Amino acid sequence: MKTLSDEEISAGLIELSDWQREGEGIERSFSFDGFVEAFGFMSSVALLAERANHHPEWSNVYNRVHIRLTTHDAGGLTRRDLDLAGEIDGLLR
Repeated sequence: MKTLSDEEISAGLIELSDWQREGEGIERSFSFDGFVEAFGFMSSVALLAERANHHPEWSNVYNRVHIRLTTHDAGGLTRRDLDLAGEIDGLLR
């Protein structure tokens, strides 16, 4: 899988306005009403990630979830990262 150019990443992030580029990845933090809601969100993301065979780096502290996406095999950002970020955002709509 080929990594995206800086221009392709910038264009993709226009549609993913809450995600920020950090080095060779994109990141976003989420806040929920409590731990159960945050954990439920993580479970939904886990199902998306497993289906895509593309797994995030993430952390959870009580009602907060932080997600980082990068394609380790490719050594940077690929279309898979932008696609999964879009699907994750779709869970919140």
